[in-house]
Amino acid sequence: MYHTVLFDLDGTLLNTIQDLADAANWVCAQNGWPQHTLEEYKQFVGNGIPKLCERFTPPQARGPQQLAHTLAAFEARYGLHKQDATAPYPGISDLLNHLSSAGICFGVLTNKEHRLAQAVMEYYFPGVFSFVQGAVPGVPPKPDPAGAKALMARMGAVPQTTLFVGDSDVDVFTAHNAGLAACGVLWGFRGKAELRNAGAEHLVASPPELLDIILT
Repeated sequence: MYHTVLFDLDGTLLNTIQDLADAANWVCAQNGWPQHTLEEYKQFVGNGIPKLCERFTPPQARGPQQLAHTLAAFEARYGLHKQDATAPYPGISDLLNHLSSAGICFGVLTNKEHRLAQAVMEYYFPGVFSFVQGAVPGVPPKPDPAGAKALMARMGAVPQTTLFVGDSDVDVFTAHNAGLAACGVLWGFRGKAELRNAGAEHLVASPPELLDIILT
């Protein structure tokens, strides 16, 4: 049984990919760049918004100044449209209710900008998450373990009874770098092969399966 659970956000708790892709393709269209498919964006995300912007930008437009303008344009557009299509994955709200009733402490560790992460979590899960840690200056993003360790310290968690839940190899690597077991969810942006190759200890296809792993 795990006493603490750290969740990734995008692709794990919330299906955000359509809004992320729409904002990115809007930026591409404004600049006359090629646009990308939803499946491509599922591979672009996971390492934070600056890296997403770099990945959807053509190589010839990746100078520091141009990337700064691209990032600003994306953040402005996404900020206005981040809730157009985004929604919790089916069964997530029930999962969180069960965890809360069972006395399990849970939080979010994401590479999404910290204030944005807090706002998104409060919008979709009002009053549910007391612990949300997003990207902040001076703290390296996942898969560096610094954020996970800091969040665990705030939660009073220990590695032996903490599970990290995410949808990508970045999440599995984050877990292992912090000395945690990793559970890969198959409903997210990546897939079984990536999660298995990264070494996830558990793979689940539905929130009830995840609940069983946490509570058993």
